Parts: sequence; structure tokens; C-alpha cells
Amino acid sequence: MRSMKQPDGSFAMHIGGEIDIRGAYCAATVASITGILTPELFEGTAEWIVSCQTYEGGFAGAPGMEAHGGYSFCGMSALVILQKGHLIDEQAFLRWIVQRQMKLEGGFQGRTNKLVDGCYSFWQGGTFPLIYSLLDKAGNSPNDHLFDERALQEYLLICCQNPTGGLIDKPGKHKDVFHTCYTLSGLSVAQRFLNKKRVLGSYRNELIETHPLYNVRPDLARKALLHFNNLGVPTQNLNEGT
Repeated sequence: MRSMKQPDGSFAMHIGGEIDIRGAYCAATVASITGILTPELFEGTAEWIVSCQTYEGGFAGAPGMEAHGGYSFCGMSALVILQKGHLIDEQAFLRWIVQRQMKLEGGFQGRTNKLVDGCYSFWQGGTFPLIYSLLDKAGNSPNDHLFDERALQEYLLICCQNPTGGLIDKPGKHKDVFHTCYTLSGLSVAQRFLNKKRVLGSYRNELIETHPLYNVRPDLARKALLHFNNLGVPTQNLNEGT
């Protein structure tokens, strides 16, 4: 992990690989789950992530680039994990993210002036629980979803299911594992607001809850966190540059 760390606080995706906000998210996620998240390992990382927030309000892959749904989820999630969510411009981010839901289709687009895509139901929709947690800490907790969860569920259930199984980007596209995973993940997010269920249609449409940071079942995330955090931080290995 330390060998991937860059002087400006960012992380490379792999040895000789690209350096963007995905690396910071992957590093923060792995470090938090495995109990090796230390101030030294992530010195300057939160500040680098914040520098990726664009004039639109969303996050780009790197400073100076275009705001994007996937990068925005990575940036927001990493900051929450690092307990630095207060550093972002919350109002600008919220304004950008709510405008990514399409008025006609009900699903989310990934960038300004792009088409709707089922996978962004998670990359965009999945940031809302994180936003709610930040607003709650500021004493401004919302009373309801800040996006139209019914319209999103309608788009996913009506337009994104392939008749032979699996889920898709949009009508006319082929099914694949990626879109199946993240479309279902976004549907799970839309079906819940805090502890309230918002399931559209039959009870058979209800999905298992997913963790807003790690996108796995919350009970499995807790088990992993407890297991690794009970082991303590391997300081010797960290100092040796593992």
C-alpha cells in the first residue's frame, strides 16, 4: 500500500499504473476493512481528493478533469472513510448529484449531457446515504430521499431487466455482470431511506440491504471490520513499506 502512495497524497492503481481517485478509494477501503488505516498512510490524501471536486460540484478522476458519477462515489466514500467529509463543498456536490437524475427516464446519467445508464443508480444513487450522514452531523438531516426513489425503481425494474436474466445499461444494450451488479446495488439503495423501506411493487422486488461504503451486505462488512481490527495495526510491516 505504501509503495502505491504518491507524494501529493494520491494512490496509483498498481505498480506503474494510472493515478486517479479510484486509487484513493481502493486504498481507503482496503485499509479501513483490514485495520491498517493510519494517519501516516493517508497523509494528504483527503486534501488531494478535495482538489478533485470540480466547479460543477462533482468529483473528477484527477484535478482539472470532468466531474463523473463513478469518481464522485469514490471521492465521497473515501472522504467519509477518512472522516474528512466536512472538507467538501456539500451544497455544490448535492446540487450536482440531484441534477444527474433524468426527468423522463428516472435513472441517473454519469456526467452532464450524457445518457441514462443503469449502473449509475449506484454510483450516483449510492452517494446519497453518505450525503445524509454528513447533513445529519451538521444538524440538517433530511426527512426524505433527496432524489426520486420511485422513478429510479421504475426505470430499473421496467427498463433494465433482460428477459433472459441479468440487467442492462438501458433498453437495447446487452446484459453483463458489471451492470447487473451495480444496477441491483442501486435498486437496493432506492428501496431504503434510513430505516424505512420504499419498495416499489411486489414484496418480491425487495433486495437485501447493501453497505453504502463497501457495497456488500452490512453484516459481512461488520464481520470483516471486527476480525481485522481485532488483529491490530501491523506497524512493523507498514514501516517496511508493505
